[in-house]
Amino acid sequence: MIRRSFAAGLGASLLLPRHAFAAGLAPTPAQTEGPFYPVTLPADMDNDLVQVRGQQAQAMGTVLHLQGRVLDTSGRPISGAGVEIWQCDAQGIYDHPRQPGRERRDQAFQGYGRVVADAEGRYSFRTLKPVAYPGRTPHIHFKAATTSGSQLTSQLYIAGDPRNEGDFVFRAAASTVLQRERIEMRLQPAPGLEPGALATSMDIVVG
Repeated sequence: MIRRSFAAGLGASLLLPRHAFAAGLAPTPAQTEGPFYPVTLPADMDNDLVQVRGQQAQAMGTVLHLQGRVLDTSGRPISGAGVEIWQCDAQGIYDHPRQPGRERRDQAFQGYGRVVADAEGRYSFRTLKPVAYPGRTPHIHFKAATTSGSQLTSQLYIAGDPRNEGDFVFRAAASTVLQRERIEMRLQPAPGLEPGALATSMDIVVG
């Protein structure tokens, strides 16, 4: 079972995007929470969504190492920010009472995780490459909350996925190039972290 920080395994170019310390950063656009935020949080809700504590099986799907920083619009890291993500499993099924077909959900997928950003604003998750389901392009939901009380709810998408432009939530949030940069994940192979896995770095900019 992988229970560690994944930041150390990535190269500097992935961990620290060129714009990470730029002044006047565009904030990450807010998006809908959606209907499937967990009603009951799982007993295991750490940053490894692929391996549920106490189970030997690993979740179906392609592993994605998602990491980045929580920043303010001046590029300063926000220490202690809480970051949570939730998403459907590799079959397009959420762990939620309103989810049709919930009984078929992959029980080896945690579905939800949360972490606290470190002193440099860094966060990391081991999760799955998101998949599409009827009406939505692949996406990962997230929330970021600062110790000062600011909160952002948004979603992340796969850059270049042809289904993005047909997704009404994506279109509403990605009206400018800078907004797209904040919510489009550019995935790359991460053999140094885990065979067959992908990785991406996404800064969350709280306005």
